[in-house]
Amino acid sequence: MDKTDIKTREDIYLLVSTFYVKVRKDVVLGPFFNDVIKDWDAHIENLTDFWQASLFLKTKYKGNPLEAHAKVDRVNKNSITEKHFGLWLNLWFETVNELFEGDYAENAKNRARKMSTFLYIKIFEARA
Repeated sequence: MDKTDIKTREDIYLLVSTFYVKVRKDVVLGPFFNDVIKDWDAHIENLTDFWQASLFLKTKYKGNPLEAHAKVDRVNKNSITEKHFGLWLNLWFETVNELFEGDYAENAKNRARKMSTFLYIKIFEARA
């Protein structure tokens, strides 16, 4: 299969939905997501909005990822660790690499790396 770069909202939707199929099946990550997210269709649309705003910089994302992740950490008795972020990031890179190649694909990986570091730090700050 010839891979192309991420170019459209439909490409982002494919990336996000494919990625979360993997996350939901993952024995370590799955419980964090499956126990909290009740409407997966809405969640995938919301994350597609987030990544569209992040990658294409043409729309503004209205959600609060920090608040959402801090809540998941609280619900799970402050048990999120760097291991979880590493697993998440590895699955993201794997999915991007399976589906796409090019500048936007590389940017999706770079932004995910920065975002995971930021969220990891902020989750621990929120515990204080």
